[in-house]
Amino acid sequence: MRNIVVIDAPSNLGLRPPAPGTVPGCYKLAGAMREQRIVQRLGAFEGGVVVPPRYDRGDWKEGDGVFNAAAIAAYTPRLADRIEHHVRAGDFPLVLGGDCSIQLGASLALRRIGRYGIAAIDGSADFRHTGNSPSVGAAGGEELAIATGRGQSDLSDIEGLRPYIRDEDVRLFGIRDDDEDREELARLRIPTVSVGEFRRWGTDELAGAVLQTLELPVTEGFWVHLDADVLDPEVMPAVDAPDPGGLLPDELRTLLTILVRSDRCVGLNLTIYDPDLDPDGTAGALLADIVVAALTQD
Repeated sequence: MRNIVVIDAPSNLGLRPPAPGTVPGCYKLAGAMREQRIVQRLGAFEGGVVVPPRYDRGDWKEGDGVFNAAAIAAYTPRLADRIEHHVRAGDFPLVLGGDCSIQLGASLALRRIGRYGIAAIDGSADFRHTGNSPSVGAAGGEELAIATGRGQSDLSDIEGLRPYIRDEDVRLFGIRDDDEDREELARLRIPTVSVGEFRRWGTDELAGAVLQTLELPVTEGFWVHLDADVLDPEVMPAVDAPDPGGLLPDELRTLLTILVRSDRCVGLNLTIYDPDLDPDGTAGALLADIVVAALTQD
């Protein structure tokens, strides 16, 4: 069994402010998970924190590209350094965000090592780019497009390594049935499994079948990106964009367990949960329980 190493990546640089004069509260995710004793419950090792730059959009306006881009471009290689170190050492990094732009740190780290895939468990595809949208802005809604080489080069071509993840090495799980990006993803031959498809065919069967396509020898392994908004808002309201029709806890637990227990899975990041939107901590406790169960289940 590999050593689980918990790394904090409390960056909120990729989300829009929830209200004027405020900043996104997802940077508190890591602290909330630690309050749930996730390190002790996993028997994990301490990987420290990669401190992000200050959230400051300055005079950014629509049409200016991705806001906080310089800060994200500076943060991503630093986070990648930490993740790369542990992957090369044979550890299993569990990276606590943070918003979804922290996935770029994992993708860059793996690209430095070789060719890896990604299993994104997300309520939306996060595939917005200038080829399918009149404007971009929030990297937390664009990170999959950026990781696959789309978008402005200061984010998509760090260290000249574009793309960090090839289209054919991406798998998407848990998007809503009516996700607007599904048509484009189908044209690109990026497999997606929606919530409705899981329920129609069975989580175990579909997840297992798609997992086999991630375990092919052309890649050296794969990373799991888990966005809390994949869960239905009835059980996970503490996200920036709650969208009805999400997975239920048992469905996510089954899916996540199948993926992370693969010998080819090299790490996991957790994003978007916002403790500011969860005053009694119920949603955070549920999220911690799901992650712990997936990583410890025999």
